Amino acid sequence: MRKWLLPGLATPLLIVRDPVALWLILLSWKENLLRANIYLSGTILLGIISFFTAIFFGHGNMFVALFGARIFLLHFPVIFIIGRIFNKEDVIKLGKVILWLSIPMTVLIILQFYSPQSSWVNRGVGGDLNGAGFNGGALGYFRPPGTFSFTNGNTLFYSLVACFVFYFWINPKLVNRVLLIAASICLFISIPISISRTLFFQVAVSLVFASLALMNNRKYLGRLVVAVMASTIVILLLSIMPMFSTAVEAFSVRFENASEYEGGLKGTLGTRFLGSMTGSFSNFTDLPFFGYGLGMGTNAGSQLLTGKVNFLIAEEEWPRLIGEMGTLLGIFAILIRVGLAVKITAACYRKLKFDECLAWMVLSFEILLLIKGQLGQPVSLGFFALGGGLVLAALKPGENPDGQKSKNNMKKRIRIPVPDRESALMSENDL
Repeated sequence: MRKWLLPGLATPLLIVRDPVALWLILLSWKENLLRANIYLSGTILLGIISFFTAIFFGHGNMFVALFGARIFLLHFPVIFIIGRIFNKEDVIKLGKVILWLSIPMTVLIILQFYSPQSSWVNRGVGGDLNGAGFNGGALGYFRPPGTFSFTNGNTLFYSLVACFVFYFWINPKLVNRVLLIAASICLFISIPISISRTLFFQVAVSLVFASLALMNNRKYLGRLVVAVMASTIVILLLSIMPMFSTAVEAFSVRFENASEYEGGLKGTLGTRFLGSMTGSFSNFTDLPFFGYGLGMGTNAGSQLLTGKVNFLIAEEEWPRLIGEMGTLLGIFAILIRVGLAVKITAACYRKLKFDECLAWMVLSFEILLLIKGQLGQPVSLGFFALGGGLVLAALKPGENPDGQKSKNNMKKRIRIPVPDRESALMSENDL
């Protein structure tokens, strides 16, 4: 909408999800669906405190502070709302929708990859004729953004596709086989077309999670072998196509150049993941106690404060949080996210013991977003809230997604009397 349909409304559409999130919060609160927990209460408290510290001790711009506070006050609660209202069947239905969307999205990014930046398919936000492709590719090719404002949206979308592709290969009876094969091919095509190392590593993470899920149950090992063989055949067939081979060459050059600059694979992982976290506590020598103010480290905040889009504090998430909120509050915000990630990971792993890998596979997408996803960027924030909610929904007790009864769901449901009501069905867990 911001690029093709309503470019004149590109700025207000940047926060188009915020009124929806507010409506969901108010309605859930009214229906007693949004219940307090340490993570939700902690983020809301952080948002309120950091808003006022930004006004009185930071940059002093109320609109910038509101833009930063909405992450804690609006979007973080949506995680728990989705987890409360959705169930496993809803997560699976959404997964199928994601597979369907991957087909036209792949057609779009192919067109963007091979088209000049001045073409209509590469139109930028607000109708920008310079194009939305990111000049961080290789061999003269730009990184396509898909329907999103920037290439990170395209990377996040296909990362979500990957976790559902692997999940449905583990449980192929839950989805149309033709759709699953088509989405798998689209996923393989998207990796070189995107020229994104992040997408490559994220797909590798989902593959590792899928392998662990399969190893947990030996009866699934045959499916892993079949999936690996099928993937190999698909890649070999695609490599014959000139269109695909060109993208592979560009991706390979990009990967080699970046790895050489960062010092190989070890340097890449250290710089892109561990480096940004450890550097969070050493980059600010004269940092005010309450930081420079909530929202200042976002692109929208820099636009409001300086008239230009740049990183006033830091590009990575942990340095941004500490720079905006100060060391004390920033570390508190980081600990909340890491603590929630650890708790959810433990719960998802326990589900594997009962042959339930839906939450585990969605976690393969969400885990890095929970820990260090760049929430100052609206697209990343949206996928963060969606992925977190889907993981919580998939963790709910109930029927196994593949239709089989799992060990923890084989408890009998009993009927008990309830005052002022005839009866109610409750499980032993409810009791």
